[in-house]
Amino acid sequence: MELVELIQRYNDLGIARVIDHDRFNLIAIDHHSTRIEGSTLTEVETQVLINEGRTPNGKPLQESLMVTDHHAALLFTIENAKAKKMLSVSFLQDINALVMKNTGKVYNTMLGTVDSATGAFRKGNVTAGISYFPNFDKVERLTTDLIKKLNGAINAPLSIIEQLNLSFDAHFNLVSIHPYYDGNGRTSRLLMNYMQAYYRLPLAIVRSENKAAYIQALIDTRQQENIEVFRAFMADEYTFLLTREIEKFEEMEKPSKGKGFTFLF
Repeated sequence: MELVELIQRYNDLGIARVIDHDRFNLIAIDHHSTRIEGSTLTEVETQVLINEGRTPNGKPLQESLMVTDHHAALLFTIENAKAKKMLSVSFLQDINALVMKNTGKVYNTMLGTVDSATGAFRKGNVTAGISYFPNFDKVERLTTDLIKKLNGAINAPLSIIEQLNLSFDAHFNLVSIHPYYDGNGRTSRLLMNYMQAYYRLPLAIVRSENKAAYIQALIDTRQQENIEVFRAFMADEYTFLLTREIEKFEEMEKPSKGKGFTFLF
């Protein structure tokens, strides 16, 4: 089934209107996005933490703080997307500040001190694995240019696939600028979700079990200078998500053949 048809099927079934679906979907985003960045909380532990405020036994407090910070940032992002708040550099910094609120560090540089819990731009050069990111003195200009391009495109008459690709492109470009010392991946994925929520599309999830393929897609896209590489990776993730949700919903809707419970898991 083509991606547009999957989105239509997802919407026609009314999956997003199922009680608590949105809440559990957001928790899944929290779980996978933080797990990509090193959290070891399971999805059930994430759910209990978000819903009941109970930290899991035997796990570092830092990891629970990472999850609760991400959830606050995700709620903030979605709320502003639904209100059609325009993108701005300060808005992205607000998202990053929420992501890093309780786990940010202070960086002392030759150009001054940077508290990564405030959404401030980095004042030094950074690498991640084999990836080198733009010099710090280019960060503000590149981020400003990205925001201008996104704002120029977001209200244009775009097809659903073009809307999705714009969200994927925003994700790729922000994480490739790497404007912050910490939380770049989470902030970039939240920017992607902002744009999907803006368009009232289902929210994408990069599955943590595909972390290696995700990183490789980012690297290959930069090396080949071909955004289609990352778009294809994200389209596969999106297709998997929608297909799974549709299958779960249709299984739930099947009449039970016997008495008692129907086990779905």
